[in-house]
Amino acid sequence: MNSPFIIVELQQGTRKWLEWRHKGIGASDASTVMGENRFNSAAQLLQEKRGPARDSFQNEAMAMGTRLEPEARKRYIAKTGRDVRPACVQSTRYDWLRASLDGFAANHDAVVEIKCGDSVYRRVSQSRSIPDYYYGQTQHILAVTGLDSLDFWCYWPGHPELLLPVERDDAYIERLLNRELEFWNRVQRNA
Repeated sequence: MNSPFIIVELQQGTRKWLEWRHKGIGASDASTVMGENRFNSAAQLLQEKRGPARDSFQNEAMAMGTRLEPEARKRYIAKTGRDVRPACVQSTRYDWLRASLDGFAANHDAVVEIKCGDSVYRRVSQSRSIPDYYYGQTQHILAVTGLDSLDFWCYWPGHPELLLPVERDDAYIERLLNRELEFWNRVQRNA
């Protein structure tokens, strides 16, 4: 059976990784392309993708999440027994379809999306569901990996971890891929 993706040997956070992300649509771009990101618009993202690769913007909360992610991953592994590692994957169908995974099992049967922040933790603990603005990101990951579900792991020091399974939504993924293909074609027309 052919895999729906390839593993791209890159260290997340490096210049090469930034350039690789820039040459495609990543999971964190999905909600923007779908018009579901309250922090960025598709027009802004289009302008960014048409320009040179730039360092990612990180506010203090984002930087804190990056610092907490290794501890969150260790706690996820301890809680679930799934040994996951960060990985970069790229679709074998669409070379522009990419994802930087927070945790991927060596046998490729499990993926975790980790969120470490006070705000997202409070929201998830109250609603017991993932925030709408992360839905596109999770479905994009499932589109690239071909998996039926992923684990959404919310971690904030001093609080119980939150684990929410997110099921694959094929109807949403179809709309997402159509919108992302259309978006990528627009990037390419003026690249």
